[in-house]
Amino acid sequence: MIKLSPSILAADFAELGRSCEAVMAAGADMLHVDVMDGAFVPNISLGVPVLAALAKRVPAFYDVHLMIRRPLQYIKPFCAAGANLLTFHIEAESPVEQTIQAIHDEGCRAALCIKPATPPEAVFPYLDALEMVLVMSVEPGFGGQKFMPSALDKLRWLKAEKDRRGLKFLLEVDGGVDAATAPQCVAAGADVLVAGSAIFGAADPAAAVRAMAAL
Repeated sequence: MIKLSPSILAADFAELGRSCEAVMAAGADMLHVDVMDGAFVPNISLGVPVLAALAKRVPAFYDVHLMIRRPLQYIKPFCAAGANLLTFHIEAESPVEQTIQAIHDEGCRAALCIKPATPPEAVFPYLDALEMVLVMSVEPGFGGQKFMPSALDKLRWLKAEKDRRGLKFLLEVDGGVDAATAPQCVAAGADVLVAGSAIFGAADPAAAVRAMAAL
């Protein structure tokens, strides 16, 4: 079953709790939390205190995407704040195997993310240890960008490798996912769709969740 993970980066931060409650009540499967440090990506978003406050108010599965230079240093505080799954970038500076192990040691699920310029084969050595792989279909750092069709080929490659090895990790796609691109992503093998502007940018985010789920 396809899962929907609305990205709170596109939400109205002045109404964050209420907005997240609304999309969860409408049928979203989880909440996608984009963490940016202004170093790994050219933007700064939110951190541990916001996640901790949100997790106390809104019961949800928290899908936390660390777009930060040294993710290993922040595994414990994000897991303690309420993260259920932590995604970090293979292009970051922390050792990949050590970071995956640190996430698991904290009781969280682990995912690796690849930027548009990174080939899918880069994550093949780690697939046995992952619960999810995230394919970026835009350059990470800002919401509202146009979907890059090259992400579909990456999804197909990863789906083929997953099936060949009999693995169970989920495939997630993030960036420019909307009513037009979501069906293409699912056809290419995506299990989890991250949508920000298409949901929180809509006049009625809850209705947008229901409409995307119906696709």
